[in-house]
Amino acid sequence: MRFKLIIAFLPDAHLEEVLKAARAAGATGSTVITSARGEGLEPERKFLGLDLASHRNLALWLVEEHVAPAVLRRIAAVGRFEEERGAGIACQLDVEEAVGLMRQMQALEKGRNGAPT
Repeated sequence: MRFKLIIAFLPDAHLEEVLKAARAAGATGSTVITSARGEGLEPERKFLGLDLASHRNLALWLVEEHVAPAVLRRIAAVGRFEEERGAGIACQLDVEEAVGLMRQMQALEKGRNGAPT
């Protein structure tokens, strides 16, 4: 079984709906790292030396290779990554090896063979 790692950097406002969209598109789970900070094309503004950047989240999904494009497209659409400035970015990376996924892989195999997951 081959996997992709999808990484998204997004604001709180879109987090819950993006997590739901990823699951609906085939992701079987997610990891969220809160309090992330980043800088886009235009540097964030400062006021009296304090950053005015909004809170961001780093969301990670380890998904089967064949569902990765659908998950990536769906989170981008729901998160409005292309429509709204600062709404977020996402990318996917190849995963060479992964461990700790035995139960997930068994559930995915059962689902493919028509058995309940």
